[in-house]
Amino acid sequence: QDTFKIQTQRAFLDVYLADGSNIRLDIQTSDTAERILEVTSCEMGLSRELIKYFSLFFFQDHDDGALSVVKKVADFELPYVSLQSMKELHCKLGIRKWYMDPSLDTLLMDCRTSLNLLYMQAIQEVKRNWVKPTEEQMQELKFLQKNANKAKFLELIREMQFYGYVRLDPCICDYPEEGCSVDIYVGNNEINCCIKLPTKQTKEVSFKVNSCFFSSLVVSFFLFQGATKDGEEDTLEFRFEYNDSGTWRWIIFYTKQAFLLSSCLKKIISEQMMKAAKEGQET
Repeated sequence: QDTFKIQTQRAFLDVYLADGSNIRLDIQTSDTAERILEVTSCEMGLSRELIKYFSLFFFQDHDDGALSVVKKVADFELPYVSLQSMKELHCKLGIRKWYMDPSLDTLLMDCRTSLNLLYMQAIQEVKRNWVKPTEEQMQELKFLQKNANKAKFLELIREMQFYGYVRLDPCICDYPEEGCSVDIYVGNNEINCCIKLPTKQTKEVSFKVNSCFFSSLVVSFFLFQGATKDGEEDTLEFRFEYNDSGTWRWIIFYTKQAFLLSSCLKKIISEQMMKAAKEGQET
């Protein structure tokens, strides 16, 4: 029992919103993420029944303007303690929406606080190039943003490529061959990969996520610590089995965000199952 004693004391903890502002909380260092999310939601005026659509994440803001979502904070985790142990990574704690089906936005539009949170995150994702609007769509978004028409802005952005997806940092994969660089977007029932081949050509591949995919993921999802070519030892190996044109083969990503990727895929499957169950009740 003595091996996991956390010395509890009062402390301040900053929880960041997508627009860069933050809420400073007066907490106990032993407070769990679940507790801190509740307190943050209360401070913002987010209605209790909508808390389940949001979660806490550790993230990094890079000097070049890039945003890295490091991992989703588990409900039982102690964010203050985790941040202290990750000091060298310069991580921040932030609140973000936590669902992979963009259509669920519609459930949050009637609450002013949740609408604001979605709007701030959508603007952030456009600025960070997570979303891929056309030139015409970009002009429309700018017009709606200028007029602070948040509901219309969110309605329009839902039509755009990669809205509601989580973007991972560029990493290495072994598909279609060893040593390819890949940009990964996960959301809306797929893992979308923009792969840079050794020939400098790019190839876009979509791995559809369904219950069959998930069953192979459960069996074969392993995280291995091991050095990569650049000598970094904290890169993890995320592997899953996929049916490629009738042949099952292993796909491997070498990424520091393997836990985040796993969380996203499990969320996709749980949303698919809930949707199927709901449709089953209605028939």
